[in-house]
Parts: sequence; C-alpha cells; structure tokens
Amino acid sequence: MPSIAEEILQVFETQGFVTQKTQDDITTLWVPSSKLVELLQFVKNKMNRPFRMLYNISAIDERQRKHREGQPASDFTIVYHLFSFDRNEYLRIKVALLGEYPTLTSITALWENANWYEREVYDFFGVKFDGHPHMTRLMMPKSWKGHPLRKEHPTRATEMGQYNLTNELQDAELNALTFVPEEWGMSRTNGDNEFMFLNIGPQHPGTHGVLRVIVQLDGEEIADSVAEIGYHHRGAEKMAERQTWHSFIPYTDRIDYLGGVLNNLAYLLPVEKLAGIIVPDRAQVIRVMLCEFFRISSHLVWYGTFAADLGQLSPVFYTFTDRERVLEIVEAITGARMHPSWFRIGGTAMDLPNGWEKLVKTFIDYFPKRLNTYDKLIMQNSLIKARTKGIGIFTTKEAIEWGATGANLRATGLKHDFRKATPYSGYENFDFEIPVGANGDCYDRGLVRIEEMRQSLRIIDQCMKNMPSGPYKADHPLTTPPPKNHTMQDIETLINHFVGVTWGPVMPAGEAMIPIEASKGNNGYYLISDAHTNIYRNSIRTPSFAHIQMLPFITKGYSVADLLATLGAMDFVLADIDK
Repeated sequence: MPSIAEEILQVFETQGFVTQKTQDDITTLWVPSSKLVELLQFVKNKMNRPFRMLYNISAIDERQRKHREGQPASDFTIVYHLFSFDRNEYLRIKVALLGEYPTLTSITALWENANWYEREVYDFFGVKFDGHPHMTRLMMPKSWKGHPLRKEHPTRATEMGQYNLTNELQDAELNALTFVPEEWGMSRTNGDNEFMFLNIGPQHPGTHGVLRVIVQLDGEEIADSVAEIGYHHRGAEKMAERQTWHSFIPYTDRIDYLGGVLNNLAYLLPVEKLAGIIVPDRAQVIRVMLCEFFRISSHLVWYGTFAADLGQLSPVFYTFTDRERVLEIVEAITGARMHPSWFRIGGTAMDLPNGWEKLVKTFIDYFPKRLNTYDKLIMQNSLIKARTKGIGIFTTKEAIEWGATGANLRATGLKHDFRKATPYSGYENFDFEIPVGANGDCYDRGLVRIEEMRQSLRIIDQCMKNMPSGPYKADHPLTTPPPKNHTMQDIETLINHFVGVTWGPVMPAGEAMIPIEASKGNNGYYLISDAHTNIYRNSIRTPSFAHIQMLPFITKGYSVADLLATLGAMDFVLADIDK
C-alpha cells in the first residue's frame, strides 16, 4: 500500500510540498499556506481511511533554531497533528510562515475544536488566523503585553521587572473580566424576554477549581455558554525552555496533578525516542504497574467528587480512603505520593523495594469488593441515575469532531484505547479489556471509568506475577552516569560524569511525539531538540483542554443542574486544561 505521503501527493501537485523525516516516524508533510485548507479537507473527508480527528494545533518560533536540515525556511511554523482511527496513525502537517506577526487561514469551519487551538497559538505566538470567529487571547489576561512563547519574551519573572498592582490597574483588570454578550455573538433578549447571564465560577465547588462558565439562560434552559479558562495557567511550556531534559520531569507531574507518573511517561517516551534509548523490560513493566495505580487513584478522586457534585456526600470519604491505600503503595515504592516524579530517562529512579509484592497483592485482593460496594452505593442509586442518564449526550462522530478521548470517547460506544491501538511501553503484552458505553451520556462515562479500574487491577496483577528480572534503567550514556570506579581512574570519564550531572544530557536534534492513554484521555508531548541541553519547544496536548472546549456544545438545552452533572462526568483537572 502507498504511504500516507504518497496518497496525498498522488492527488496534489508536489510543488511546494516537502516531506520530513522525524524520529517518531509520524508522516510529516510541509504544505504551502495556499494549499492548507484544501489539503485538510481532503485528509478529513475524501481520503481513504481519513484523519477525522484534529488532535492538536501548535506553533514553533524557529528564529533561534539552528538544526533545521531539509526544512523550508520559516520564522514561525504552524503544526497540525491529525489522527485516523481507521489507520491508528497520526499525521503531522506543517506550514512555514515568514514575518514578525504572520497570518494564516482559520480552519474553524472544518473542525469545531480548531477554535481554542487557534486562539492558543495566537495568544502565545501572535500568529493570527483569518476568519476565526473570536480571535482573542485564551490563557493570558487581556492586558498581557507580548506573546509568551515567542523567543524574545522573558522566561523568568525576574527578567520582567517588579509588578505593582495599583488601584487603577486593579480596577482595569476587574473591568476586563466583565462579560459582554455581544462580543461572543449573543443577544441580550429573545423577542419580548430578556436572557439571564449567570456566572458559575471561577470560585465554585462544581467547577473543581478556577474555571469560569458564563451561562446564557432562557428561563431555566441553557441557551448558550462560554467557558473561560487560563486562571490556573503557569506557563509549563515556557518553563520547559529553560529546563534540561532531565530537570523538566517534576514539572510534568503538575500538569494532570492527579495522574502522577502518567505525566512522566507521556514526556519521557518522546525523549527516549529522540535519543534512541531502549528501555529494559523490567523498567517497562514497573512503569506500567505504577501508571495503572495512578489511573485507579485518579478515577477514585473522580468517583467520589462525581457523587458529591450530584448531592451524594458520603462516597467521597470512602473513595478518598481507598485512594490513600493506593498512595501508600506509591509512597512505599517511590518515596512520594501525588507527585513522585519517579520515572527517569531510560527507566525509573530506582528498583522496586523489598516487600513490594505483598503490598500490591493485598490491594488486588481488597479492592474489587470495594468497587462492588460503590456500585450499589452510587451507580445503582435511583437519584444518581435520574441526574445522569440522558444528560450531556454526545455521539462518537461528535466526540471525534471535538477531540474527545479516553472514557469520554469510549462511552459513546467506540472501542478505542491507545494502549491497545497504538501500544507503547509494552502494553501489547498485557491482557485486558476495553470498556465501552452505549449512550454517550454522563452515566455511561461513569460506567466506563469504573470498569477501567477493574481492568487496571488485571494489568497490575499481571505485572506482579510476571515482573522480569534485569536492570531498571537503560545502560546509555544519556541516561546513566559512568560507573563510580571508572570516574576515579581516568579524567575523561570523570569529565563525562561531571558534564552529565551538571549540564544534563544533550539530545540529538530532531522531534518526536508518542501520545499515551492517560487517566483522562490522550496526552501527548511534542518535543523538539536543537542538539542542546535545553528543550527548544515542548508542546503539550492535554485531554482536559479538548473536553472542556466542548462544554457549550453538550450543555445547550439542559439546566444549570445538568451542567454541573456534565462537568462532574467529564473528569477534568484545571492544570490539565491550563498548563
């Protein structure tokens, strides 16, 4: 069969199209800006086994990059990542832009979820998209000066001068938060009746953190809404540019702060691909076991808070108690709990401690009965069913259009899990099922996550019973310092040790992305190395960002109470949205 690039080039003239070889082997094609929309229409709607999901849109400031062999000249590059469920493959489309503040045609008419991704690129890089319905900042305050991910923008707060919040500035900032319906294409009246505009958040228990949802109400029915994000934005992608490849690992824990080492894995897989590092079998299985423990831990937080969102307060105390049992195992193995930052380039920080099998087996024997108890307490409760069945419905086609992944996608009936579809870290060696729903509503999203915990237990049990022997870290110069006895014998080895520890490894020039099935959906780090100790570009695609963008779409026509049920069923984390 012809390659993806060959299929595309058979239809389009090759003039202006450039293929690029990357370490992750994702088909990467440079396209002239004049052909972009036509090409994307083709790969989404006309191509055999099409790429129906817009996975991410990101940008690269190329002006300080040195290693760009074979790539078209550009000041800024816009990168489109697409995914085909029929092929189980990603496609990377790049557009080269020249100039200080370039523009490009918007694709919001082609993909619904392009809206936020294009606004994010504009916010961080200053690249405008012609035809976008609301080309304004997404993460940063309206008053922010500059675009943070441009290379000339300061990386540290100490480079920006002292910040003084005067009374005048405070008034201006508060006024900037005033919601103006007309700016979002909303009217204030519906014939003879006035719409009510209700603020939910940014401080509201139902939003699980600093998320603001402005709801347009026609009586008790939601006519429209706007989700306002960015209150939790900490500049993770910008901070990556001043971190070494190794020292950025702890920052990943703070993205989905309930996902723990799952964040480490999403970051380390492309790092290891860039360096050509082969992770030993024992390290692979240890990683899988810890990831599944954190999947259970994250789902337990969701389970209890989901019930609390619906008015059932007792379950959160039970689920958090069981989460403590998980975190005790994590702490015994890694030395930390929520944010262990325990994975390393090439493996793990250390081997499993003595007695780990007993801890794991005790939990495997204990937890299934607790899940059965929760089924009776929560999911079989008639009030829970009344609040969630038939609420917040979306179809498989709509989920793909908006970029939904994980349990939110599988609840629509699509049996797709990236651990099986595009295996990584040895998941192809494990026996587990993919839970699916049928209705795509809040209730089914809950059922899928609950069954996922049972499947995670199956995987953990297999890890425990089939843990390989051998090293827990790759024997590679970019991952492991030279043996101590060698450093005391010759100066070159000592220098190598010193440079590796103080400066960190120098990753070969290139780019890679290996997304994973995180606890909340598909999570991917698109990493670019310029053959330096620092990361040149780190674009993070988080599942919660995509899920919250679709909130206005799936809550229209429902009540405010249904909105809170829908938020709870989506299972999002604010830091996972805002980065």
